[in-house]
Amino acid sequence: MNSLPTRARIAVTAVAALALAGVAVGYTALSAAPEADIASGVVSGPRLQVLSNGKLSTVSRTDPSGPREVTDQRCDRAYTAGGTTACLRPVGALKSGELAVLDSSLRELRTVPMTGFPNRARVSASGRMVAWTLFVDGHSYAANGFSTSTGILDTETGTLVQSLEDFASIVDGEQVRTVDRNYWGVTFADDNRFYATMSTGGHRYLMEGDFAARTVRALADNVECPSLSPDGKRIAYKAAVNGDPQQGWRLSTLDLATMKTTPLAETRSVDDQPTWLDDHTIAYGMQRGDGVNDVWVVPADATGAPSVLVQEANSPAPVIG
Repeated sequence: MNSLPTRARIAVTAVAALALAGVAVGYTALSAAPEADIASGVVSGPRLQVLSNGKLSTVSRTDPSGPREVTDQRCDRAYTAGGTTACLRPVGALKSGELAVLDSSLRELRTVPMTGFPNRARVSASGRMVAWTLFVDGHSYAANGFSTSTGILDTETGTLVQSLEDFASIVDGEQVRTVDRNYWGVTFADDNRFYATMSTGGHRYLMEGDFAARTVRALADNVECPSLSPDGKRIAYKAAVNGDPQQGWRLSTLDLATMKTTPLAETRSVDDQPTWLDDHTIAYGMQRGDGVNDVWVVPADATGAPSVLVQEANSPAPVIG
């Protein structure tokens, strides 16, 4: 359960939707280049999906600074895999947000109403499973008392889990039933197994989930917004500096076989769920001083240095096939 009763959370969210809608819209507008500055064209070959000015767009992996193919689909957060795109649509002053599930032609397959502010989205490699995270109360992982809602949709069966708080949470072999549990940042291993972050009692855990069994169990401490590598061997994540999110986060990787952590060459605070472009390269969004986001990349082995991949864009996802 969240720290607020259900009715109280709904009331808080309704008020917040009106008060913060301008903030959400402003963030979308600042998250990418003005459309007039984007050269439009058809992108071929290996591609990367990004949000440009809040619109689903694609760029060439070999020429990411070249022409962008910009669509009319507006999202606050998006991800694509296996021919399925998850688009968390913006909250408006007079409308709540929603999850839109789109096919490879961006045809709408299903929508799910959302109560909260879009924050994270992921799709399993097959395109079957879709996950999302919303802020229900608060809007920063560094804040005290924030509340999130994280759910998963099985697009094949239609099974909808509105909140991972309904799953049995196991830490050190014991089920945790505390009311302060929050989940965020799902990443899929397959169409049943997944990883996510759970916070409770001042700890933030990497949890391994079993969708069919409705269970999640703790694997490690201080792992936030996990992202599983394509080969399934490592987790990229943000680690709170000295275990304190108010000091910022260090982009790191976790070897699932040895549980060894490796801080990466990006030493700035990264408040994003990273994306693996391949087994060697990690992409993530970084906000500049003027409020505009860029997509950056850094090697996954702690060598090299971070560099800008796509200017004035965010929410990167490799397009396979």
